[in-house]
Amino acid sequence: MLTSPTLEALMAALRRLPGVGVKSATRMAHHLLQNDREGAQLMAQAIAQALDKVGHCERCHTLTELTVCSTCADPARDPTRLCVIETPADQLALERTGAYQGKYFVLMGRISPIEGLGPHEMGLQKLIDRACDGQVQEVILATNFTADGEATAHVIGEVLKKRGIQVSRLSRGVPIGSELEFVDLGTIAHALLDRRST
Repeated sequence: MLTSPTLEALMAALRRLPGVGVKSATRMAHHLLQNDREGAQLMAQAIAQALDKVGHCERCHTLTELTVCSTCADPARDPTRLCVIETPADQLALERTGAYQGKYFVLMGRISPIEGLGPHEMGLQKLIDRACDGQVQEVILATNFTADGEATAHVIGEVLKKRGIQVSRLSRGVPIGSELEFVDLGTIAHALLDRRST
């Protein structure tokens, strides 16, 4: 055997990260143990601390060290708009734009029949309760534009519309700075459907 059971366990743990296959996990494990033991120790400590201290916000489910995250607690945020996203990483992406000043609800996933994930598993009832709290006037569906993301947005939209909540969907379109001849046909088709007057 060329590797020890402990090294195999480390490589298996690294393979759990998204986008990391056997070769990448092997390369990372060898790098950490051979060239950067201090970095490996820092990483181990940071992971242990995060597991101990970071949980989910009781209002929006994003990752936080507090009971209620800073976004939910911020009185300057618009409580009438609620943006529904799949993961805390999606929230970070939206925040980086600086274009949205409302509140969030993180689903922590999406409807995926293949994976056995339905409305109950993604906490739909909690979202309904939050959207119908008397403050929210518009729910913005910002799930990903995948088949599962679209199905999730559709289910949520139908449920909330029946309760009289205004629902909008994040727009799809041609990226800024791109040329039409190089944009995929699906994106062009959606951009035409989602066109707006100028």
